[in-house]
Amino acid sequence: MSIIEATGLTKTYKSKSGPVHALAGLDLAVPRGTVKALLGPNGAGKTTVVKMLTTLIRPDSGRAIVDGIDVVQDPKAVRRVIGVSGQYAAVDENLTGFENLVMVGRLYHLGGTAAKRRAHELIDLFDLTEAGNRPVKGFSGGMRRRIDLAGALVINPKILFLDEPTTGLDPRSRLALWGVIKQLVTDGTTVLLTTQYLEEADQLADDIAVIDDGRVIAEGTSDQLKAQIGGHRVVVALIDAGHGPAAREVLGRYGEGEPTVSGDGRGIEVAVGDGPWALQHVLADLGAAGIGLHDAGMRRPTLDDVFLKLTGHMADRAAEGDAPDLALGKAK
Repeated sequence: MSIIEATGLTKTYKSKSGPVHALAGLDLAVPRGTVKALLGPNGAGKTTVVKMLTTLIRPDSGRAIVDGIDVVQDPKAVRRVIGVSGQYAAVDENLTGFENLVMVGRLYHLGGTAAKRRAHELIDLFDLTEAGNRPVKGFSGGMRRRIDLAGALVINPKILFLDEPTTGLDPRSRLALWGVIKQLVTDGTTVLLTTQYLEEADQLADDIAVIDDGRVIAEGTSDQLKAQIGGHRVVVALIDAGHGPAAREVLGRYGEGEPTVSGDGRGIEVAVGDGPWALQHVLADLGAAGIGLHDAGMRRPTLDDVFLKLTGHMADRAAEGDAPDLALGKAK
């Protein structure tokens, strides 16, 4: 059973160059107790979807239901069952971590004692015990993200909206936050996640929706999406980029489609039907042509490959320009 259901959502903005269709009939369903990831290029509509489902903007048409509640007809009721963490840690730098969480609790109309009790629970949950009584302005980026996510959990929401939660974090902090998110889902929270990191969707999501031009253009598990393009990839790393044209010609003989080349011209890869057979022949032909290699091998498709095929370009690594200002307590 889906805890989030969106049907035919549309949203158009006016601009000097004409109307901009942020959403163009988007349909979306998120099963209860799962992680749904939204992937798409900048401007695809990911952030607009989050804004609508968290009651920050109204759709021009279509319908969105969150935990059985219509987001347009009863936005206050929706806010009582959701938590939201935006792209940037929205915390008061002059307050301690503990004080920030108590403040959010009071904004959610918890009594003083209840707000403090919940703040202590979250400080322990996010491993911030030693830092909890220090001003947030002294926190690292990873600690700020954790305290921001803790703020979104003050009311134990049934549904958690995470808009690019690990943007700007170092790998260690990202892994730690992934662990927290996985535990939340294990405990029964439903998560709708937008991310610019395809490996994040691979790690966290039970299901992935690829959005482009305001519509869902593909949907499924990570493995299901990868299976759409199937096969292996033969990958070589050249010693001399000057051999690039000749090497591309060799890979093209055995590939299914045109080889792709890295920015420095030394990395070349191509999709193949029979990986071991193609790799054997590619290596033989490159050797016969006197083309030296740093490395060679084959790999399975990744979500990057899926994204490239579906949208015509690689995933954007910059955050969307219309990112929402989801401050702590704003979606209460």
